[in-house]
Amino acid sequence: MYSYVPKTLTKPAPIIVAVHHCQGSATAYSTESQLMPQADKHGIILIFPNSKSSGGCFDVASDATLKHDGGGDSQTIANMVKYAVTNYGGDANRTYAVGTSSGAMMANVLAGAYPDVFKATSVYSGVPDGCFAVAGSTATQDPPGWSNNCANGQLTKTAAAWGDQVRSYYPSYTGTRPRMQIFHGTADNTLKYPNYAEQLKQWSNVLALTTSTNKTNTPQSGYTQTIYGDGTTATAQLVGYSAQGVGHTVPQHPDMDIAFFGIA
Repeated sequence: MYSYVPKTLTKPAPIIVAVHHCQGSATAYSTESQLMPQADKHGIILIFPNSKSSGGCFDVASDATLKHDGGGDSQTIANMVKYAVTNYGGDANRTYAVGTSSGAMMANVLAGAYPDVFKATSVYSGVPDGCFAVAGSTATQDPPGWSNNCANGQLTKTAAAWGDQVRSYYPSYTGTRPRMQIFHGTADNTLKYPNYAEQLKQWSNVLALTTSTNKTNTPQSGYTQTIYGDGTTATAQLVGYSAQGVGHTVPQHPDMDIAFFGIA
């Protein structure tokens, strides 16, 4: 783990967990995420988890990591947040997650398994929570389990089925679910584009959202924004961005992340 605590900090301070991609590292992602200048500007505690696997991928395949308090990488990350709240002056009510690729998959897992910890999540080029589940996969295997069907966008379910899958990972939870911001490129050949629609189906069901509105060329040319339910990009429960012609991964938009989290 690599953590960053700005010199100027008003406590309790917001916390952002930023999760790196495969073949990445916590240190490298501290730069790639472009969040450190935001942390200095807004007084944010940053946590950069580091994958223990040889290929740098986080485990999003085992029951242990998919389930609340089941162990694995997701619980390790949730415990990092609790440590930051206790020892760094973090705000347990303003804790968020950002991730790219493998990190985006983990960000979805964190939203599903730890809705009591994370209030909002921004996902860059990921897959639905539980999509990468592999029967028999363990939290300690190296490399972690991999699902070709999911990666290739071949795993499709109804919104209700995806929502039930999320709820099954923490069946006793009845509280508020995290707000979700999801980016995906139409030319993604690693975690293919159908995963974008599956994520939106999943979280629209979890968040009980049945209506949506689209706006083209937002926030930039070639991007189509979809807002589910009521609200703006700063207040809506679920916002999606389809990036025309963009591959793996969609470039990070730190200003948008901060605004979506309500920190700016």
